[in-house]
Amino acid sequence: MVVLTGATLTLEQIRQVCYLDEVVTISPDSMKKVAESREAVEKIVADKRTIYGINTGFGKFSDVIINEQDVNALQLNLIRSHACGVGEPFPEVVSRAMVLLRLNALIKGFSGIRPVIAERLKELLNLQIHPVVPQQGSLGASGDLAPLSHLALVLLGEGKVFYEGRVCATEEAYNKEGLEPIVLQAKEGLALINGTQAMTAMGVVNWIEANDLANQSEWIAALTMEGLEGVIDAFHPAIHEARGYQQQMDVAERMRNLLAGSNLTTRQGEKRVQDAYSLRCIPQVHGASWQALDYVKEKLEIEMNAATDNPLIFDGGETVISGGNFHGQPIAIAMDFMKIAVAEFASISERRIERLVNPQLNDLPPFLSPQPGLQSGAMIMQYSAASLVSENKTLAHPASVDSIPSSANQEDHVSMGTIAARHAHSIIQNVRRVLAIECICALQAVQYRGIEKMAPKTRSFYEEARKIVPSITEDRIFSEDIERLAEWLKKNRRQWTAIKNQESLV
Repeated sequence: MVVLTGATLTLEQIRQVCYLDEVVTISPDSMKKVAESREAVEKIVADKRTIYGINTGFGKFSDVIINEQDVNALQLNLIRSHACGVGEPFPEVVSRAMVLLRLNALIKGFSGIRPVIAERLKELLNLQIHPVVPQQGSLGASGDLAPLSHLALVLLGEGKVFYEGRVCATEEAYNKEGLEPIVLQAKEGLALINGTQAMTAMGVVNWIEANDLANQSEWIAALTMEGLEGVIDAFHPAIHEARGYQQQMDVAERMRNLLAGSNLTTRQGEKRVQDAYSLRCIPQVHGASWQALDYVKEKLEIEMNAATDNPLIFDGGETVISGGNFHGQPIAIAMDFMKIAVAEFASISERRIERLVNPQLNDLPPFLSPQPGLQSGAMIMQYSAASLVSENKTLAHPASVDSIPSSANQEDHVSMGTIAARHAHSIIQNVRRVLAIECICALQAVQYRGIEKMAPKTRSFYEEARKIVPSITEDRIFSEDIERLAEWLKKNRRQWTAIKNQESLV
């Protein structure tokens, strides 16, 4: 069970909740803060103080005063009018993360919701009722208004949800679980949608997948090193210590660990003095991407535990401040950084694929074909990898440098952070397929070299991967191999991280 406090949520806990369906509970201290914050809102309404979002309109309508009898209708109208998301829904795991992150932010006690709102979000998680949230429509400030409105609809008993393996009306899931729709009161609609939880949820899922994919890239690169009889001296610790980047040193150490005991790698001068950059510079290139992923992790861990709605309530309601914590720029820049970093795993992988299939660059059968000429072998797999790498270059264009004013120029600078996070997700899927192609080619190359000569660790990877993709004995529909292996990498991402780092599997 994961205990939420509003301040201590970790990426590992998100992994447990979103990927392993761990149940959640809310700490009593946090619920006390929620209740105290709600009392402050009710006092503001009773005292007829004018506070943005409680008894005023929103955005450009912030100067419109709302009558006391209409404050509840104001919140309902807000959710329905702002539910303007379009396009395909976020993956269900992202929707689950969105609910978790919104709950964690609200129980910090700065938002003025009733405890029943927090309890309902917790119930949605534990009953695995996940909002169907369209991916497109957020500017990333004032927060993820459109996506989070679709989340909030579910609390009202409206909209659609993922439930029991399918999409259905929220009402159907509520009836089956015995839940009643919630009637929003003052401030609650705004508190639910004024935040960065769509981009952050997508970002967290991105980081989890990218982190595991980065680990897998080293396993696959190690296979390629053996398939091309790469020069192991390039990973000597002295080289990397001389430069001083910790992530670079770590990659080199892991590559030495993976290739320990191999009779397929060579020493400098044995077959060649040095390898091409795509082999020799694995620690430098992969290490730089790891640096970026570490930066992204730091920003996500802050945002996961941040109060990002507006206004925020302090000092028992004596201090209510309208600010801009909903602005997604920190996550927008982090997601753009991630896009570049992850895309590079595919960029260098595709160059290794070329070295595996090009007969002018190795002494293997041309294109790893069982019958060169009659059968094309891996020739077009390299084309597919090149296409994916090129597509990634367009997706890696930064979203955070763009801004379009909204709400009659009241909201005149926005982050586009959700677009950045969505594009990062697309890049990750492309990278996984490129790595799958490299893996297929590397498996074939080491088979030609002699699998009995492989390092013990890479041999274990080889044996498992061969259960997914058999040896190329004749041309076949390689698209199916690529997709099958990519799916295997996605589902087994933690397995190879644990073995490589000599950890126990969780």
